[in-house]
Amino acid sequence: MADDDLIELKFRLFDGSDIGPDKYDPSTTVASLKEVVLARWPQDKEITPRTVNDVKLINAGKILENNQTLSESRVPVGELLDGVTTMHVVVRPPQLDKNNEKQLGDTQKQNCCTCTIL
Repeated sequence: MADDDLIELKFRLFDGSDIGPDKYDPSTTVASLKEVVLARWPQDKEITPRTVNDVKLINAGKILENNQTLSESRVPVGELLDGVTTMHVVVRPPQLDKNNEKQLGDTQKQNCCTCTIL
């Protein structure tokens, strides 16, 4: 496959830091990309996903489905000025049991995020 056919992606984390950029084949599945994100997740982050199900990838305001490929997700190939597509990474918060509900309420007040997707 020609290098021009590859899609260059970087993954923007909740704190503004990035993983990547790296080049991927258009037939790469979203689930595979999530595995890459998990494997390369910075160890110093307070919030860390445990499985691919804890991670959501967003491109152009759309949540991407695990079974879709990059081409099926309509990720642009080389259409951007710098050639890099940025995907936003959202991490599902850990599920707590009933004993920790009060603690969860306090944590949510402290860790509010004001993300805006344009």
